[in-house]
Amino acid sequence: MIILNFVAIALIFLTAVYFILLGIVALLKPTMAARFLLGFANSAAMHYLELFLRMAIGFALIHQSTNMLFADVYWSFGWLLVATTACLFLLPWQWHRKFTNKVVPYANTYLALIGITSLVLGMLILGSIFIPAIQAV
Repeated sequence: MIILNFVAIALIFLTAVYFILLGIVALLKPTMAARFLLGFANSAAMHYLELFLRMAIGFALIHQSTNMLFADVYWSFGWLLVATTACLFLLPWQWHRKFTNKVVPYANTYLALIGITSLVLGMLILGSIFIPAIQAV
């Protein structure tokens, strides 16, 4: 159980770092961020890697939510990730590519907003992990 807790916290921590780095890149290097966001659905391997990571993060949030601030929010979001990822596993990866090629260019026009939102989300996740740990000491 200790290893599962460690893995769950590590995944959630890395997710927060990912959001923070995405936010920084989106604000400072928007063309790089735009290319990155388009890259996930370019191949079946990338598609399934994304789905695996989404599923793992979803289960990590469900498992660890009771030890985080806003436990109900993280528990619900974890289940949302798991459910939507399960649905995506049933669809051909080419559909994901078509959807990405339609939506991401439109979303890229809002990279500044995406960057700020990613930074805030990453910091909220970090706070939700560390504040309860600090209060327990």
